[in-house]
Amino acid sequence: METTVTNADKYLGQLCTLLAAYTRKTARLRDKADQLVRWLFNFANTESPELRATLRDFAEDLAKVQDYRQAQVERLENKVVDSLKLYGTQIKQTRAEIKKFQHVRKHEIKQLEKLEKLRQRAPSDRQTISQAESRVQRASGDASRTTQQLQETVDGFQRQKLRDLQKMFLDFVTIEMVFHAKAVEVYSGAFQTLENYDLERDLEDFRTKMHGLYGHSDARQLPGTTPCPSVPWALASQSAQDTESQQREQEEGSKAGSTEDPVEDLRGQGRPS
Repeated sequence: METTVTNADKYLGQLCTLLAAYTRKTARLRDKADQLVRWLFNFANTESPELRATLRDFAEDLAKVQDYRQAQVERLENKVVDSLKLYGTQIKQTRAEIKKFQHVRKHEIKQLEKLEKLRQRAPSDRQTISQAESRVQRASGDASRTTQQLQETVDGFQRQKLRDLQKMFLDFVTIEMVFHAKAVEVYSGAFQTLENYDLERDLEDFRTKMHGLYGHSDARQLPGTTPCPSVPWALASQSAQDTESQQREQEEGSKAGSTEDPVEDLRGQGRPS
């Protein structure tokens, strides 16, 4: 009986510690997932329309899973961890019953030893021996009653422990099944959302915006138009054209001068002196 209580104290205490740590880890996972949800919303605001809508839907699904995880944490605390904490009090009460039995048992043994010594020292003292035998009988009766009570106490403790362990693990599995079933349902929708993401539409939107910003850099001058002076290569072209025009004018002027001089000479020669 004492071994049963000692093992229960050791292993149920360890189980309580482990399940409490499991619950805390689950709560921390929920907190990290909440941070991920906030990051997804912030990141979505910087992206193209299709990805923005997809990430927002995914973040909402992930947030919904964390609501289920919060319910999981609360149920683990209330139905599993708290029920194990109650065993500390029950084990103390059972140990007290065992100590009481041990005290009564020692008293019975002590009375038996006194009776044996008395019989050895004064075997003819019937009155003293009779009194000692009466004390032994009372001690034996107390020990028998205490033993019966202890057996009933430990039997009840063991029955309650087995029943509570069964219920506790059933609750644990049920809580986990409910959470994972809900999570799978939500994640299935999230999977479809991500799979239906139209990458090409975002690329088309990106290319349209990119061409809108930088598309005029490859423009060419149309015939009969004047290039914009703010463009460096337009200024260079205009300067080259002006230089060529000036050269042509100078050449034409030179030719015109050379044709007029002989005519004037001939005219001068034809006049009478």
